[in-house]
Amino acid sequence: MGVITLNRRAAKPKEKDLSIRGHLEEIRQRLVKSAIFIVLTTIASFVYARHIFDFFTSRAPEHVNLVQLQVTELIAIYMKICLYSGIVLALPFLIYQFVMFLNPALTGKEKGYLYLLLPGVLLCFFAGASFAYFIFLPSALNFLLNFPLMDGVDPMISINNYMSVVIRILVAIGLLFELPVLCFFFAKIGMVNHRQLAKYWRIAFVGAFVVAAFITPTVDPINQTLVAVPIIILYGLGIVLAWLARRNVETAV
Repeated sequence: MGVITLNRRAAKPKEKDLSIRGHLEEIRQRLVKSAIFIVLTTIASFVYARHIFDFFTSRAPEHVNLVQLQVTELIAIYMKICLYSGIVLALPFLIYQFVMFLNPALTGKEKGYLYLLLPGVLLCFFAGASFAYFIFLPSALNFLLNFPLMDGVDPMISINNYMSVVIRILVAIGLLFELPVLCFFFAKIGMVNHRQLAKYWRIAFVGAFVVAAFITPTVDPINQTLVAVPIIILYGLGIVLAWLARRNVETAV
């Protein structure tokens, strides 16, 4: 009996070790698949890279000259556009890989909630990127490149610097627009509720301006407010969605 007990005790760490190695192997496989898919979508983006470049540069004010400062700068920008476009095109596949990794740890209901929210994740990201492109960028770039206290300076902006600023803003605001979806999902699985979120509205209000200060490339309070206000609205929408997510549960109780 003693030998059997020892063998059982020895088997537990081994089973745990196998489980950890299994998870690590699954992560490795999914990362490899994701990397391969990004490479394929990046290659596919080469066809549309010129159109994407024109799409981004169209936000620059007409009087601004975008210039090349380094020999390899345009090639680097071209490759960067293809890579970022490839990642955007691969987003559905990347999200699918992430969901499949979480799948074993979720209950049947949680899986259903997650699958239903996947289209919302993509829609919210593109809604945020659209808000940044059509509403925020023109105002921010106009302020930065027409600073009222410094007249008589002709702006000649590096194309690399311009594209880096534009892409960073589009991605950051696109991710911020995921806030209502996250609130709904975490409320649905019972991690938070609308009362908890509403309790911290003051912190969220201040946090919105702090986040806006990091995202916006300007010190202009108007542009920071232009980003902070949608964040506050999104947080409020998240509270409403969190209430809707738990309404039936709380009614039943």
